[in-house]
Amino acid sequence: MPASLVISAPASGVGKTTLTLALARAWRKRGLNVQCFKSGPDYIDPAFHAAATERASVNVDSWAMDRSTIAHLVSRGGDADVVLAEGSMGLFDGVAARGVSGTGATADIAEMLGWPVVLVIDPSGQAQTAAAIAAGLRDYRAGVRLGGVVLNRVASPRHEDLVRRALNEAGIKVFGALPRHAEISLPKRHLGLVQAEEQAEIGKLIDEAARFVAEHVDLDAVLHSAGQWSPQAVANGLNVRPPGQRIALARDAAFSFVYPHMLEAWRAAGAEIVPFSPLADEAPDASANVCWLPGGYPELHAGKIAGNARFRSGLRAFAETRPVHGECGGYMVLGAGLTDADGIRHEMAGLLGLETSFAKRRMHLGYRLAELAAPMPGHKPGARLRGHEFHYSTILAQPDTPLAVVHDATGAVIAETGSRRGHATGTFFHLIAEDR
Repeated sequence: MPASLVISAPASGVGKTTLTLALARAWRKRGLNVQCFKSGPDYIDPAFHAAATERASVNVDSWAMDRSTIAHLVSRGGDADVVLAEGSMGLFDGVAARGVSGTGATADIAEMLGWPVVLVIDPSGQAQTAAAIAAGLRDYRAGVRLGGVVLNRVASPRHEDLVRRALNEAGIKVFGALPRHAEISLPKRHLGLVQAEEQAEIGKLIDEAARFVAEHVDLDAVLHSAGQWSPQAVANGLNVRPPGQRIALARDAAFSFVYPHMLEAWRAAGAEIVPFSPLADEAPDASANVCWLPGGYPELHAGKIAGNARFRSGLRAFAETRPVHGECGGYMVLGAGLTDADGIRHEMAGLLGLETSFAKRRMHLGYRLAELAAPMPGHKPGARLRGHEFHYSTILAQPDTPLAVVHDATGAVIAETGSRRGHATGTFFHLIAEDR
């Protein structure tokens, strides 16, 4: 049975991803097969997990997914030696209103699966208080079991000793302490980490992180704290329908935000995915019966997209007879225009009237529940779709017929309704699952 752990923390930015990648690569170097998962709606970290483990990583989400879906997804770890689930935000951070099987908190996954938690604690600017925080997290929810902690960014041996003593007195295991080490800092941009495929040296960076962590963390003690988990047989798998039989999927640095479990579900249902690159001025495959433009960073490539006439004309021709759908960045590209951070407007595909601006930045972040007023590829009117929205663009105009009534996690109706015109549809949320 695989040894199973959840890597979490009191907050974001403490070092969960770095520790997850380092542990995964260090155990891989020992000859162990490691399977990673990501708790919550993050489409960047799974690619880093795959780079560290050479196994595909998928998201599990208690707000958007039911228990059978989560069990189906994690069952892929049944043949691994070690299973690591990287959390998002702080251990208990979720939304106020419960979703399908929880609030989206990492703690939901830890309790549901019975996987112990390894906390990453950054004691910068404190000492014994770090132990109080760890003890509070340990005792906050009875069904969540703490395996121990790894200290990150300790300032000195004296600082480490003070924190270790306090944690020992609280009965909390300390697996190791990491001094500050700039060489393993992962680069970031406005939507999170710079994507793994954009970093040519990602393998070397993960190797250095593994070496550094192995030097300062007792890997055997971490493994010993893990739970022994046996995946359960699941009758129902993913409740995800492919948008078509042959799917032209935009896939490059501007269109890369798609959840791995979605693509796997499409393929499992018999669909064929045909990638194309708008940045390379490629048009969607003429033999496809649907085109899907995922999110990404079109605002960083708006001038190039606007200038790629073959892509834009090919997309327009495709949409004359077949459905085209865009998510977030893909939705923006289906629109009439995109204004970049410098205030320059770039003409987009014009399949929808949407006008967006990155010059007027405002963060939009949170879970979304959409009730479709009209069909979109793979889903009928009335379908309840669960997803996640995260972008900084502002809507200047959204003149087309709304695609859905969209609520946030509190039930409030929001303005980002999505749009439809002809065969084109688009949403600002990234689809995770449909309610059964």
